[in-house]
Amino acid sequence: MRSEHNFWRVGDGLFSLGQKRGGRVHAFLVEHQGKLTLIDTLYDTDARYIVEVIQRIGREVRDLENIIITHAHRSHLGGLAALKMLSKATVWAHEWESDIIAGQRKAQAIPFFPRRPYRISLRVWFPLQFGLALGLGRHPACEVDRFLKDGASVGPLTICHTPGHSPGHLSMFWKERRTLFAGDSIATWPDLSLGWPAFNLNKRQHYDSLHKIREFDPEIIAVGHGEPATGEQVAQLHEKIQSARPD
Repeated sequence: MRSEHNFWRVGDGLFSLGQKRGGRVHAFLVEHQGKLTLIDTLYDTDARYIVEVIQRIGREVRDLENIIITHAHRSHLGGLAALKMLSKATVWAHEWESDIIAGQRKAQAIPFFPRRPYRISLRVWFPLQFGLALGLGRHPACEVDRFLKDGASVGPLTICHTPGHSPGHLSMFWKERRTLFAGDSIATWPDLSLGWPAFNLNKRQHYDSLHKIREFDPEIIAVGHGEPATGEQVAQLHEKIQSARPD
């Protein structure tokens, strides 16, 4: 496997796919009752690495039945169009994000100037924050097949609408595995945090969403940027959410 990427088995039927480009962005592959569901699609537009991982676990890309997009930011959409073409999987997202994913509208702009954590600002500000601020770095467009709302289900995953980072941001909870897929509501890179401040569009909504997902009481928190949080890290995130204050 290429050093730009990393792959590991988080637990039974759950695999983490990471990429340095895009701000240590992560996607997650769920295998449940013989069906494969992918959450987000990394930064690469060719999707070759995701196809490699699917083959590595003994499956074929045509076995991919569902692709869920947490939100319409470039680092999470790279491989979507290629995977849709290869697999014919159903693409799911929140309706608010759908026309951005389909290439009909630019993502809502974020602030231009870097903000904490400064390690992120120095490493990924230009390609990510600068790009989102100016509407650059377009992804290959792909139509969304089905819209998701709060409380809906895709396979074993319960959908939770968690706006704040973006208006149509989604999180998911896998009850059997006590695993929360938090998207960009939470980050573990470059440190454990309640998302990246410069990228959260609505601070009050983000605060409310954090408390909403905390109620699931997860044992694993899989995030959009950084490795999944487990053990003591999850306890620390619970404390951070509890002590957070709405702006």
